[in-house]
Amino acid sequence: MAATYFSTLGHSGVWAAGSDAPERTEVKIGFIPLTDCASVVMASVLGFDKKYGVTIVPTKEASWAGVRDKLVNGELDLAHVLYGLVYGVHMGTAGPKKDMAVLMSLNNNGQAITLSKALADKGAVDGPSLARFMAANKREYSFAGTFPTGTHAMWMHYWLAAAGINPLSGAKLITVPPPQMVANMRVGNMDGFCVGEPWNHRAIMDGIGVTANTTQDLWKDHPEKVLGTTADFVKKYPNTTRAVMMAVLEASRWIDAGLQNKLKMAETVAQKAYINTGVDAINQRILGRYQNGLGRTWDDPNHMKFFNDGKVNFPYLSDGMWFLTQHKRWGLIKSHPDYLGIAKQINQIELYKSVAGAMGISVPKDPMRSSKLMDGVVWDGKDPARYADSFAIKA
Repeated sequence: MAATYFSTLGHSGVWAAGSDAPERTEVKIGFIPLTDCASVVMASVLGFDKKYGVTIVPTKEASWAGVRDKLVNGELDLAHVLYGLVYGVHMGTAGPKKDMAVLMSLNNNGQAITLSKALADKGAVDGPSLARFMAANKREYSFAGTFPTGTHAMWMHYWLAAAGINPLSGAKLITVPPPQMVANMRVGNMDGFCVGEPWNHRAIMDGIGVTANTTQDLWKDHPEKVLGTTADFVKKYPNTTRAVMMAVLEASRWIDAGLQNKLKMAETVAQKAYINTGVDAINQRILGRYQNGLGRTWDDPNHMKFFNDGKVNFPYLSDGMWFLTQHKRWGLIKSHPDYLGIAKQINQIELYKSVAGAMGISVPKDPMRSSKLMDGVVWDGKDPARYADSFAIKA
């Protein structure tokens, strides 16, 4: 069966001994216990991997630093991983330097910024009220992200700066693995955090945090996790890489196909082997049913999406470039890199197009996209150096 799927791909790239079957029959894919690991998990649970001739072994990891190290040393073949982590490793910004590859985007939206209930009870419930409170009540304030170059650290920096709080001089930013966020807030280790679900909703359920903003408030349909691997893996195992991409794309499409699928996904990933939480911590926000922990409830059409007719999964060059602009803005890289050149090295646009084409999934015409973020500033990838330098609050 696998062969028929592969024959539609066209013979581009390296082929294993004249065959287009996967070179490897089993791959280890690392994941962190977060709702957005769902497409990798469901590709395995529903058997989409077998359909394309591979077996995905989802491997639960404790921290993003652990995911990074295991990708670099080959203990993991691929991973559900932070966009900015892949770019950080490629640039040598976040520890070891190694050429990396973003195969596809796994989800848009669905993360949030949580403030402690203690702060909320004193009136600090969003960016502006937090800024006023911090100005009036001087002490060291700590906020957590999940990895120094990662998505959540960048959202946290961006959100604080948009409220007029300098995240470098006016606050302390710490790194905490996602599953440990709620426990750390419970004992008072931080005033706020940015993390993926279900940990923001969990903080509300446990009565220790409130949702100040969702990340889709910051940037509608923003890039989030990706399917990442090393450049070496793609070169060495091109057919295996394609097979895994197809399985994960099919799972992405399946999740977004309807309510029942989403609920089945929530039940599956809540299990101990994956996220290890109550299904009620997951199943509301994936349907866009939000509450902030302060009595407000709303339906959010821009909830976590895994497919959205293929719009989610295309690895836009401008998405990767945005993280580089923020790494430069906050002094993680000292000089302007070749933003577009690096994005073209990392994001496997042609590979993605061939896989999507074989599966009848539509692909956007332009590898750049334009978005307006929460501060009204438009990001379109056209002048990344100017964009990075344009912010009033920066390193």
